[in-house]
Amino acid sequence: MRTAEIRTRWLDYFRKHDHHIADSVPLVSPDPSILFTIAGMVPFIPYIVGTEKAPWPRAASVQKCIRTNDIENVGRTTRHGTFFQMNGNFSFGDYFKEGAIDLAWGLLTSPVDEGGYGLDGDRLWVTLWEEDAESYNYLTKNIGVDPKHLVKLTREEIFWSTGQPGPAGPCAEIHYDRGPQYGPEAVGGNVDPGGDRYLEIWNLVFDQFLRGEGTGNDYPLLGELDQKAIDTGAGLERIAYLLQGKENMYEIDEIFPVISTTEEMTGKKYGADAEDDVKMRIIADHVRSSLMLIGDGVRPGNDGRGYVLRRLIRRAVRSMRLLGVDEVSLPTLLPVSKDSMAASYPELETDFSRISDIAYAEEEAFRRTLASGTTIFEGAVKKLKDSGKKPILTGSDAFTLHDTYGFPIDLTLEMAEEAGVEVDADGFTQLMQEQKDRARADAQAKKTGHVDVHVYNELLGDAGKTQFLGYTETQTDGRVLGILVDGQPVPAVEAPADVEVILDQTPFWAEQGGQLADHGFISVGGGGYVDVQDVQSPIKGLIVHRGTLTEGSIALEDTVHAEIDVDRRGQIARAHTATHMVHKSLHEFLGDQATQAGSENSPSRLRFDFRHGQQVPTDVLSDIEGRVNARLQENLLVTDEQMSLDEAKKQGATALFGEKYGDVVRVVSIGGDWSKELCAGTHVPETGTIGLVSVLGEASIGSGVRRIDALVGQGAYAEGAKERALVSQISSILGARPNELPDRIDSLMSRLKAAEKELQSMKTAQLMAGADDIAKSATRRGQVLYAFKDLGDGVSGDDLRTLALDVRSKIAESEPAVVAIFGQSKGRPLVVVATNEAARESGVKAGALVKVASGVLGGGGGGKDDVAQGGGQDATKISAASDAIASAL
Repeated sequence: MRTAEIRTRWLDYFRKHDHHIADSVPLVSPDPSILFTIAGMVPFIPYIVGTEKAPWPRAASVQKCIRTNDIENVGRTTRHGTFFQMNGNFSFGDYFKEGAIDLAWGLLTSPVDEGGYGLDGDRLWVTLWEEDAESYNYLTKNIGVDPKHLVKLTREEIFWSTGQPGPAGPCAEIHYDRGPQYGPEAVGGNVDPGGDRYLEIWNLVFDQFLRGEGTGNDYPLLGELDQKAIDTGAGLERIAYLLQGKENMYEIDEIFPVISTTEEMTGKKYGADAEDDVKMRIIADHVRSSLMLIGDGVRPGNDGRGYVLRRLIRRAVRSMRLLGVDEVSLPTLLPVSKDSMAASYPELETDFSRISDIAYAEEEAFRRTLASGTTIFEGAVKKLKDSGKKPILTGSDAFTLHDTYGFPIDLTLEMAEEAGVEVDADGFTQLMQEQKDRARADAQAKKTGHVDVHVYNELLGDAGKTQFLGYTETQTDGRVLGILVDGQPVPAVEAPADVEVILDQTPFWAEQGGQLADHGFISVGGGGYVDVQDVQSPIKGLIVHRGTLTEGSIALEDTVHAEIDVDRRGQIARAHTATHMVHKSLHEFLGDQATQAGSENSPSRLRFDFRHGQQVPTDVLSDIEGRVNARLQENLLVTDEQMSLDEAKKQGATALFGEKYGDVVRVVSIGGDWSKELCAGTHVPETGTIGLVSVLGEASIGSGVRRIDALVGQGAYAEGAKERALVSQISSILGARPNELPDRIDSLMSRLKAAEKELQSMKTAQLMAGADDIAKSATRRGQVLYAFKDLGDGVSGDDLRTLALDVRSKIAESEPAVVAIFGQSKGRPLVVVATNEAARESGVKAGALVKVASGVLGGGGGGKDDVAQGGGQDATKISAASDAIASAL
């Protein structure tokens, strides 16, 4: 039974049993606390823990998931994979243990011709909590399971919780006995006696209890939940290799075709060599995971999700190289993976052009990184081994390889292990963490204020959601529902104090969706005054006003007046509407693939990030700016409307990839159907109020992601005035009219280039004048004449090469000779080595000598046998590098 059919049977079965069939959410997690969707239950967490009311009593899904916490084990065992699909069924206050057991047993054991999986019920075993009498009795008395096939476990072994106070409960894990050929029989209450005989295929989680504070498994159960829930997960790949009669997940129909293609490309046979098998499994898993991640909008990058994708692609490419394939491999492997997965995910077929462009570009970039990074790495390793000490690559060296040369640490670790060198991984991790901490400290503090999110959850539970009135109101009266000082709830506080205030209703916009927060004030009837400088929504439904209590006091249940800075709101609204117009214009000029990757709408300024694989030409950027300004001058009407998500999609509204939307969404339209986007932010009523949009420029901010910066309204007018003043100043300096400036500057640049060329000619002549003296200074090293010169700072590689070749020409061809010319460019050492024909006939090669010198300089290099060039980091080692060449000779 093919994997796609197993998936379809799951959904059809639960559809027949009145479950809402939920689409898989993207691999980009809707939960902001995690990078990826790591489990089938992730989209349903708010309904399970009770922070949101479930829109249906029961649901089922087949969820795409990614886990990379154990990426090093992928391929080394047949149980680990990064991408997987989790079948799940869920109940929110509907059926409980008996219903979940009935549904699971029915699907697993029903005949294939009746829509089931056709497994033998006598080969199913269940592990369950030793105190779960309800499940035990139902399994034995109603389902008819042999009591010997029920294994009771302690709470520590078979309980689920979120890791903090909230829902918790026991599990019932269904295992399949694969037979004695896979291991010994389970006896004495054990379904893990060794081997791969008893395979867990379905976990039923019964969310039954409310747990208290505690760590690990040490926490109290405070009582049963008023609304119990069911959360189950059955690994699709595990069921597939059972039903397909395969040994493991790598041999199923959605994965093995890539291994087969790898066999053809490498000439190696899967199963013939254990280490080659590991590499083939890495390739098959990582190519599939990369395909799915790019399909869900992830692009390679240097941090977060982008780094995970980059790491997967690079591990796959390097594994191909280790199997002997040096040419590009993804153009062969990726289409095979796409063909294997398209039956379940047809969108891969329609989107493959975009997906493949991104993947192939990343492979090409990595091939360049691999070439340069390997040279630097090999130089560092040689230096370590030559030192005679224990070869340990320092954390600083590993960090430099990563940060300066783009060489990923996992690759450094793998190559170091192959070279017999240790790496100070802890030192590297510390340096990386210091860098991340510096970058993230401000952003983290802004969102949470260093407050335990649990505090906000309690406030939301006690006070309820904050009602946002800012679409129509700029000032409202409200009631104080919560006050935080230093992250702790307080009943009242007196000035001066930094406070966080939660109201029952507010006109203040909390920063989200790229729109910066409102500023303003909150005044208390008794004289208290809070200067609001930031507004955040740390958890859904709660709006937190952050500011300084400058006068009086504020207390719970106080009636207050909240008022925003109207001018700031207006400037931000103009920027936000302009952002939608820029997005639409990008689609018109670049195509629909130029989708939003981020934005920031601030007073009189916008920043818009979008996905595009190449630089936007200047004339196209001007056309986009012209299009936006032409449309805003038409004074298009800006409207908003609430509708179902399905209706919004039918109307063509643009949604952000990876965003989680509810069943009812807000659609902002500009000019009727010209621009439609799902958006919760604030906007101007007509585009004419924007005034002007001035695009400052466009640049790359990462692999496949570009950024446009623009000024809006008053900011654009002010920038125009500044540019006119600058043009006037330049006109005065050059004595030319504004329309004459391009020709005048062109003329000046031509004269400057001519002068620079003349200076370079004089410099070269000066260098060449010393060639005779350098040639005469050559000394004999073994059977070879060796000429050496350090030119000092301020020279280029071309200068060194020209002089080296000239010196070589002045030494008799009959004498084996080597010329090494050193210098510095911006403080970094350079070296060029040239050999004559007699030296090469003696076995002396310039490329090998450059590597010797570059290794001493702390870098790398290479070239041909007659001339080669290299460099390094430490210019103080130039003399030692020359001595190293002399010693080699």
